[in-house]
Amino acid sequence: MSTTSLNIEDIKWLREQTGAGVMEAKDALARAEGDRERAMRILEQTGRAHAEKKAGRATANGTVTSYIHHGAQIGVLVELDCETDFTGRSEQFRELAHHIALQIAAHAPRYTSEEEIPEAEKAEVMATLEEEARKNNAGKPEQVLQKIAEGQYRKWKEANLLLEQAFVRDQNKTIQQLINDLVLQVKENIVIRRWARFQVGV
Repeated sequence: MSTTSLNIEDIKWLREQTGAGVMEAKDALARAEGDRERAMRILEQTGRAHAEKKAGRATANGTVTSYIHHGAQIGVLVELDCETDFTGRSEQFRELAHHIALQIAAHAPRYTSEEEIPEAEKAEVMATLEEEARKNNAGKPEQVLQKIAEGQYRKWKEANLLLEQAFVRDQNKTIQQLINDLVLQVKENIVIRRWARFQVGV
């Protein structure tokens, strides 16, 4: 499909959904032959690729954001880093930091990513899930039981890892995808450097 024949409303919709620039949105729609949903998936893949390419670049700028939940029973501090002061001061970047703090307050992740999970804990979780799979699916082949346990481990990661959690305000996107969307837009590496969650009485 030619970019000249693209629907303006489709471009606008795609930009609102993903935060992509005009040219990225046009290119994705052209590759998707005008299919909005397919174009959005293309941009998500592109965003992931951009994020992976930039992952090693230094992030010496950013922001520290706080969030206090209603009733002042839960509080969160997040340091979100980027490459330039310009991006660090931008509204989109600060909004992303706020969304991440909100996510941590709402879903209390244990780790940011899988790399942070101690090997001993990972082995213990897998052993427990394998045992449960055998108990609940007696008689099934070992290969099937292993796949069931692996599926449960993926669910465990989605519950416990911040980057793999579904965003509290949009269940169709993970926190990693939110970050990738902004990486695609600002062309910089963005990293959750550290965070802390406080809850009264816990």
